[in-house]
Parts: sequence; structure tokens; C-alpha cells
Amino acid sequence: MVSWCLKVLHMIWWKPKIVEKQLREQGIYGLPYRLWHGNTKEMMKLSKETGSKPLGLSHDILPRLDPFLHKMALTYNNILVSWYGTNPRVAIMDPKLIREILTNKSGDFLKLEITSLGKLFVTGLASYDGNKWAKHRKIINPAFHIDKLKQMFPAFSTCCDEMIEKWDKLAGATGSCELDVSLEFHNLSGDVISRAGFGSSFEEGMRIFLLQKEQAQLFLLSVYKIRNLPLLSGSATSYIHSLTANIATPVFH
Repeated sequence: MVSWCLKVLHMIWWKPKIVEKQLREQGIYGLPYRLWHGNTKEMMKLSKETGSKPLGLSHDILPRLDPFLHKMALTYNNILVSWYGTNPRVAIMDPKLIREILTNKSGDFLKLEITSLGKLFVTGLASYDGNKWAKHRKIINPAFHIDKLKQMFPAFSTCCDEMIEKWDKLAGATGSCELDVSLEFHNLSGDVISRAGFGSSFEEGMRIFLLQKEQAQLFLLSVYKIRNLPLLSGSATSYIHSLTANIATPVFH
């Protein structure tokens, strides 16, 4: 029992604090590590506060898109660290340093280990490393060739025409109406992906899109919960994941 407690204490406190000290010795600063949750509470609080305010007419989207990173960058300049649970994440804002890192072939940057709930969202190429990543990238590359993308233009055009027609009907005789444009474009994205990816079975694609949206909402309910605890929301996300797999499998085989 004592051994188990020491292992847990090492994982959730000693190890993060050691890493934090090592980063500071290299000149990388940020908010201090907080037990278990790291800085996620601050991130969620700041995102909620920012989202409750109207968006200004500006191309400077970072304060809205990632208010936590924006605030940290103003305080800690071009290199900073934040904590997602017990995992540190170093953010680099200096373009020259970013270019140097991306062109450096001396080693690989391995991805973080994906949790059991995370695997319901992050799969495929985004979760692979090394030779497996190279193999799957080679497989999917042809799908993004310019000729393939041109074949999708009719689907894109159809989706846009339908959305504009819907807006015209909503405007009606008055010639104007109020719309949540963010939601409309979110639905447009789902429609485009469904038609381009599923063809004549695009209704099944939209069903997957809606199920995954619900899955993401359930996942957010578990963001502060213990990772391996059998939660109702965790069971629900797993069930939705199996539903989407059952829908997609016959379409792509």
C-alpha cells in the first residue's frame, strides 16, 4: 500500500515538479504546476469568460481562439510552458525557432500517449509515430491531390447553394433575418464532409457528424474526472463511437 501511494505521489507531484524545475533552468517559464489538473481549470475559466463576450471586428483571432495561450504569451514572451494535467506542453511563438525545430532532422518528436477516452477522438494518422505514420501518410496522400479535390467541387457547390437558398427563405418578404452564422457554417462543414466523403450515402455521413458532436459534448463532461473511472459519460461516448463505426464500415467497404 505504501509503495502504491509513493508511485501515485511520484506521478502526480514529484515528477511534474522535477520537470518544471528543469524547464525553468532552461529559461522556460509559465504558470506553476497545480496538483492533478495542472492549468486546465484556468484554461476552462478563461475560455468561458472570453466566449461570453461579443467578438470584435478584428482579424486578431488568437485572443478569442485560445485566450489562455494569448494571455500567457503576453506574460512569458515567445517560449512558455502550460500543464495539461501532469503533462507539460511547451508553446513556441518565435517563427525562427519554430522553423529551426521543424527542419531539424536529428530526432523525432513523439506524440503524447492517448488516454482511453482520447482514443475515441484521436485516431489514424494523428495518433501514429515513425514508420507507421509514414506508411499511412503515403496511403492517404492521393486523396488530397489537386485532381481529387477538383472532383469534390460539385459537392461543395451543392452544399453552398442549399445553404444560401435556406437563408433566402428565412429572409422571406422582409428581406432580412438574424442568423447564428457560426452554427450555420458548422453545419455547412458537416454537410460538405458528408457529401465529399460518403457520396450518395451523405445522410449517413451527417448522422456520424452529429453523433461525434454529441460524443465531444459528453467527453467535456468528463474532463475533470479521474481518467480510468467508469463514468456514465465515458460509457456513452464509447457507445456513440461504436455506432459511428457501424455506420461508416459498410460505406467504405
